[in-house]
Amino acid sequence: MKQFSKAALFLTTVTLVLLTNTAGAQSLRDKLSAAIETASQNQLQIVDITETPLSNIYRVELSTGEMLYADAAGDYLFAGDMYKTSAAGLMNLSAGTRSERTVELIAAVPEDEMIIFTPETATLATITVFTDVDCTYCRKLHGDIEALLARGVQIRYMAYPRGGANADSYDKMISVWCSDDRHKSLAQAKNGQNLPTRGCENPVLKHHAMGNQLGITGTPALVMPDGTLVPGYMDVDRLTAMLNLK
Repeated sequence: MKQFSKAALFLTTVTLVLLTNTAGAQSLRDKLSAAIETASQNQLQIVDITETPLSNIYRVELSTGEMLYADAAGDYLFAGDMYKTSAAGLMNLSAGTRSERTVELIAAVPEDEMIIFTPETATLATITVFTDVDCTYCRKLHGDIEALLARGVQIRYMAYPRGGANADSYDKMISVWCSDDRHKSLAQAKNGQNLPTRGCENPVLKHHAMGNQLGITGTPALVMPDGTLVPGYMDVDRLTAMLNLK
């Protein structure tokens, strides 16, 4: 009987803790929703609120890709990365979370929305590149594509016209994505050739919005297999070394 009573008391305690945590999390979300979503007229959305290893501190992920941290009461928010100390040094917990989120978002994009260059032999690594056809260093990266393919690197292009619908390259990128031969049209556009104006249902602005959500501000922007975001051009040797390829 005593053992039963102890078990019942334990279960009751656990239930109360879970209910308290759930109620507290909902209260925090409600308060932050009023301060962030309602106040911004829903231009900012809360994607997720999760506990952190630090007691009474919660991670708040926004639709912009930004991560904030809040106290349990929701009275204060602060921005920045959270690090865990250890004898080996500092571990950036925020960077790990960002990379995981990036992998999830990229994985949700259908490959038929991308322009993909695949090695003829085995694919040893895949990178996703947000590109603009008018970008000088995007063109330089595309000039390396044969060398990258020869080393087993698959390149998946997504559209990122800098400036969105107001960019000079916006219509060009629609013409590329609406082409019957995207690979050829992409190469032509990056070589500065004029393309026939084409229109169709396309993912250009969708890709641009995702790029913004990931924190991309320029091109090329390379997403590594683990979700690490590398801004700017990187030569073949450095890129393949980062991918642990010879």
